[in-house]
Amino acid sequence: MLGDDFKILADTPLEGGGRHISAQPSALVCSRQIDFDVVDGKIHNLKYVGGCHGNLQALGALLEGQSVDFAFERLTGINCKERGTSCSDQLVRIMRSLYI
Repeated sequence: MLGDDFKILADTPLEGGGRHISAQPSALVCSRQIDFDVVDGKIHNLKYVGGCHGNLQALGALLEGQSVDFAFERLTGINCKERGTSCSDQLVRIMRSLYI
């Protein structure tokens, strides 16, 4: 599927539970890397490298402590510039691929 060319760079267990994920999103989006933690089904420490810096900082702030399901509901299918995906859509695709 268009936009499914992302790569998981690291999936590391966190001390005390949870996972730290680093991924390279699809070449269709402007960001070059997405890093985040998932602890007890909640998103923490979401950071993007590259992309629309202010908007992606805001996305990290808005999702801090939110459930993975919340992100799935709100961000799935967001399309940036008719690319068929977006930096936020890449986050949910990556999480789904890991069965989070």
